[in-house]
Amino acid sequence: MDTPKVVLGVSGGIAAYKACELLRRLTESGHDVRVVPTASALHFVGAATWSALSGHPVSTEVWDDVHEVPHVRIGQHADLVVVAPATADMLAKAAHGLADDLLTNTLLTARCPVVFAPAMHTEMWEHPATQENVATLRRRGAVVIEPAVGRLTGVDTGKGRLPDPGEIFEVCRRVLARGVREPDLAGRHVVISAGGTREPLDPVRFLGNRSSGKQGYALARTAAARGARVTLIAANTGLPDPAGVDVVQVGTAVQLREAVLKAAADADTVVMAAAVADFRPETYAAGKIKKKDGKEPDPIVLVRNPDILAELSADRARADQVVVGFAAETDDVLANGRTKLRRKGCDLLVVNEVGERRTFGSEENEAVVLGADGSETPVPHGPKEALAEIVWDLVTQRLS
Repeated sequence: MDTPKVVLGVSGGIAAYKACELLRRLTESGHDVRVVPTASALHFVGAATWSALSGHPVSTEVWDDVHEVPHVRIGQHADLVVVAPATADMLAKAAHGLADDLLTNTLLTARCPVVFAPAMHTEMWEHPATQENVATLRRRGAVVIEPAVGRLTGVDTGKGRLPDPGEIFEVCRRVLARGVREPDLAGRHVVISAGGTREPLDPVRFLGNRSSGKQGYALARTAAARGARVTLIAANTGLPDPAGVDVVQVGTAVQLREAVLKAAADADTVVMAAAVADFRPETYAAGKIKKKDGKEPDPIVLVRNPDILAELSADRARADQVVVGFAAETDDVLANGRTKLRRKGCDLLVVNEVGERRTFGSEENEAVVLGADGSETPVPHGPKEALAEIVWDLVTQRLS
């Protein structure tokens, strides 16, 4: 098998130094990486660093090694082009087809998937010109991942931070694995819930479950790699934010319901992968519940939590919205799954068998995806991202 050829474009932003970590991850995982920086990027990280880390010569100009026609050949031979960081200036040039250096020429000649990882100040990211350029690139098939929220240069904080290099690498790996230029979820907004809700008993105790959130995060990363705008409602996961994903942190089932319904208002698809507590304590003790010598504790009265999946299915924000649920079962898995599918009213239900050493917290999963149309898609034991790919395959078939 040929070694995948990746072009790493680096534009002139302070986050250019983080691209060194992305380069290391790409090369150590067996990719042949050619770094193509802009001239301004070399003010932040020098050519010697890029050359030493990649094992290839580095140039910014189309006039170097003219006999090899680099402004054409580099893009033609690439399996993936990723630009990280992608400044507002670079996004504008790419959207308008400008070609005044080696990187912009490479972007015009590439016929492989292209990923942009933007990094800039919040005001620049939110400017209508930048948003129109991003929309243009996405419409043409590029994957433009959403920037992260956090500390920017100086004292500023907001949306515009380059996502973690490890998360950008995961997007690149998934895009390469699919091997197609057109991201099939481009222009779609998907909402995903992940993790497990916690229902407080008192200031130090709660009712919870074993869900780690890893399956929901795999769904989010995969959707982002397939071009979607992703909102992830995360309940008590402790996992790093996936690149290109807007993350909303919640704790309880009621908080999760509020966040999901708000995000679902303009969503094409909602995937309820979170393990939502069916019950919560009727009352919350303001102080820690104490042991009383010689006395049994008072009974804890439980009340039902809202059925978010059923509510989403019954009251969809739009008629063609696709709703996907997850069902964790311990016995009679398929029979219980079919019953739950009918009761919840969703389009797809991912049913898996769970237990103390199965699924929860694991990097792998095994499931059957049941469809309201009577379909049944088995997913063999394997990485959770493999299940995520199949779920999105089934969703895209149902999107109008």
